[in-house]
Amino acid sequence: MSEAEVKTESVGTVVVAGAANLAIAVAKLVAGLISGSAAMLSEAAHSVADTTTEVLLYLALRRGARPADRRHPFGYGKEAYVWAFLAALFTFVAGAGFAITHGVTTILVHEHTGDYLASYVVLAVSFAIESISLARAVRQVRNESRRWRTTPQRFLRHTADTTVKAVFLEDSAALIGLLLAGVGLGLSQLTGDELYDGIASILIGVLLLVVAAVLAKSNISLLVGRAVPERIHQEIERELTGLPTVDRIDTLMTMQLGPEDILVAAKVDFHDDATGEAIEAAADEAERRLTTRFPEVAYVFLDPTSSMPGADGRRARRTQDEAERPVDQPTGGAAPS
Repeated sequence: MSEAEVKTESVGTVVVAGAANLAIAVAKLVAGLISGSAAMLSEAAHSVADTTTEVLLYLALRRGARPADRRHPFGYGKEAYVWAFLAALFTFVAGAGFAITHGVTTILVHEHTGDYLASYVVLAVSFAIESISLARAVRQVRNESRRWRTTPQRFLRHTADTTVKAVFLEDSAALIGLLLAGVGLGLSQLTGDELYDGIASILIGVLLLVVAAVLAKSNISLLVGRAVPERIHQEIERELTGLPTVDRIDTLMTMQLGPEDILVAAKVDFHDDATGEAIEAAADEAERRLTTRFPEVAYVFLDPTSSMPGADGRRARRTQDEAERPVDQPTGGAAPS
């Protein structure tokens, strides 16, 4: 799957999820107003939050894909994480805040729930639609995990494409929220006590809090400048070390510039007898190898340098702050380790 195909599939996944959430939000709102159910109204707020989130994620994909220019020589990839972070905040404030406060109010006031049938019908239809949206997200996760030769679980944990992660988590949370709402409604109908409806609403809010926190943390890490995962780092190091004129790699640093853009910078110790022409050829070959192996590598900068005193190990140094860091500690990044 090419980079362009990945971006097109991500846009399609977001659009499908947004359209589904919009239709579901209207249906839930109508059912919630008819029944007076706190859980149904919370689910309506949940779907409204998800719809707004999809709009923001669509902006993230479009604005983050703009090409580099004079003022932004590395492109606009990181802007995608700004919009994705705002989407997580909206889920936190609008969706979770409304669900929890409305649930608490229902428990305290014990307002009577009206027509249950309308709520059950909407929940069933919403579950079917959300399942279709989630199925598309799962298909993309599996396709991209195969592209990176890793498992779907590791891909979701480390991917820099936070739009795919957001759609997957939100659709999964939506299905769980629908089940919680259904259980809350059923228990309230059986017992005649609105306590269960209110508890279901609070649990839906807590679920949204968890999703928002996970997405916010991931986007903040990428905004700060996250490196690629350890496995990718090691493969890049092997490609550079395998160049004919390279003696060793003293320092190797990587950074995610966007969902599909990686920067590679390295201090390289070339052989003492390497000529300037040979070093230039090696730099060209390094870029060719890395972009062939990892099409997401957009920039490669090599700095010829002599070996550091006492640097006789095989592994490339990263930064001074990471000198004592365990080698197998995950770093996150564009692709799963």
